[in-house]
Amino acid sequence: MLNIGLVGYGFMGHMHLENYVRMMREGMPIQVAAICDVRIDELKHEKVEGNISTETDTSPIDLSAFRLYKDLEDMLQNEKLDVIDITLPTDLHADIACDLLQWGYHVFCEKPMAINSDEAARMAETARTSRGKLMIGQCLRFWPAYVYLKETVDSGRFGQVTGGYFFRGSEAPKGWLLQAKRSGGALLDMHIHDSDVIQWIFGMPEQVSTIARSCIPGSGYDIASTHYHYEDGKVLNAQVDWTLEGDFGFSMTYRVNFEKGNLVFENGKVKVHPSDAPGFVAELSDEMGYYPQLRYFLERVMSGEPIRRTTPESALLSVRLVEAEMLSASRNGEKVALSNVPVRSASI
Repeated sequence: MLNIGLVGYGFMGHMHLENYVRMMREGMPIQVAAICDVRIDELKHEKVEGNISTETDTSPIDLSAFRLYKDLEDMLQNEKLDVIDITLPTDLHADIACDLLQWGYHVFCEKPMAINSDEAARMAETARTSRGKLMIGQCLRFWPAYVYLKETVDSGRFGQVTGGYFFRGSEAPKGWLLQAKRSGGALLDMHIHDSDVIQWIFGMPEQVSTIARSCIPGSGYDIASTHYHYEDGKVLNAQVDWTLEGDFGFSMTYRVNFEKGNLVFENGKVKVHPSDAPGFVAELSDEMGYYPQLRYFLERVMSGEPIRRTTPESALLSVRLVEAEMLSASRNGEKVALSNVPVRSASI
């Protein structure tokens, strides 16, 4: 039986708890023993909202079955835990994750890995030399629509990729997410999903070129568009915008062109358009990426198998990629070679 402690009970903490409860119902040998948040007395009575609906977002989850703490040290002293799940503000990730790994815990940490690549590299090195496993919650690597895209690219069924476009947008978030020094702004907090998928599927680009603007004081870049330059000449672009107010809601889409067809993901469906056959809608699970990624992590903790799909080193690359985009944006879209980006880039 794995005992889990959840640290942070905002939107993502709420989302993770829902999935752990589901796994417990399904008979997986895990138990969420405790939840820690400095505001737990307030949050346990609140509906927690984010940009993607959760199963129970109409009312708060009943937390009476879990022991609740306001202080992490207090929780660690009083609980026998195997796994710690961190869903705290990004600027807190590195110190807490490194301490927990050194103390022998297995750590699942929400994305982005850290507030900068210097701290992300420290996390990766600590994981390499520690007994505990570390996995970062880059959930699109488990999201059916993006897994399907990777499988299509890897199989070569439609030939080589010639171009692609990725988009992610919503209204502005609230609270600490609008403090660039804590969240990294839209590029590091939101856009890193698509940057991560791009480097996961296509590898690291040679150069990036980003134009971006700040709309909300103190929030960093709120709107951005990046071109990713590869030696083979494919044309890849990803855009982010978290200033889409009104009733826009949330959107994540992609269009990827191949030599012999294209894939379009929108409104939750992947449409496949071969050049030599009728188009069709891919048969995919309705599952979001959160459940399979957490299950993947816990299964590898239990089996002792290595984590391969989202290694700390790979998550570090995604932080470095976003830092290169920030550097390009600060230079009005100038091309930035990834080989020339220092581990810790310029401030936002």
